Amino acid sequence: MPEQNKRRGIYLLPNLLTTAGLFSGFYAIVASMNGDFQLAAIAIFVAMVFDGLDGRVARLTNTQSEFGAEYDSMADIVSFGIAPALVAYNWALHDVGKLGWLAAFIFVAGGALRLARFNAAHATADKRYFQGLAIPSAAAIVAGLVWVGAKYEIDPESVSFVVVLFTIACGLLMVSNFKYHSFKDVDWRGNVNFLVLLLVVLIFVVVATAPAIVLFVLFTVYAVSGPVMTIKGVNKLKLEHILGDPQDEPTSQKESEQESKQESEEKDDNKKEKQD
Repeated sequence: MPEQNKRRGIYLLPNLLTTAGLFSGFYAIVASMNGDFQLAAIAIFVAMVFDGLDGRVARLTNTQSEFGAEYDSMADIVSFGIAPALVAYNWALHDVGKLGWLAAFIFVAGGALRLARFNAAHATADKRYFQGLAIPSAAAIVAGLVWVGAKYEIDPESVSFVVVLFTIACGLLMVSNFKYHSFKDVDWRGNVNFLVLLLVVLIFVVVATAPAIVLFVLFTVYAVSGPVMTIKGVNKLKLEHILGDPQDEPTSQKESEQESKQESEEKDDNKKEKQD
């Protein structure tokens, strides 16, 4: 009985960080409703920081749980799905009428589907890559676009269709089959050259000079890297490389597995023939 109660308990620290991320996403919605779009966009990036911390803290402190994983997904759809869509809608999308709220809905639906697919295939997926653009990265693009526009006082009406394009594109990239580097195979505990540390310092300096523009450009480049990497990795681009059943693996991977299976079967046959 004591062991069962311990398993069913809710760990405070990782879920506290998840709650902080959820609060940041909710605050972004409230700030956008009050017309403070810079603060709303910044709140979404703050939510990204908490989202990156809660899972790592849970692993480091051995406080992972099914409740924490489900709670994190619920918080993500608010902070990185609903919040950026509403922030973009309140800033510029409402100027184009029905197309605006449809674009916002495509983003929210794409984020929800992305999270559902990630949770369903998490145990069997290749940890080195994401299938489709991760929802925090998509939220960073939309929030970064709003941040740039609000900071430099760009007229929302003049860029409303650009915001529509970015919002729909991010929503579709989240449900695509494009491969994105997850950076989970990076050894953060290993030794690095001193120049790497200087490069990290330089990155912080560059981000600090113009955070709105730099973050928006960085995440946009990351979003473009998925289609580029996928197209370069296949001999012939097919529909399943772009969209398809999330349970289906890319054709090139299937073919390589079939070839390796055939090779192993041929080796077994050759061994049997030699024995005979």
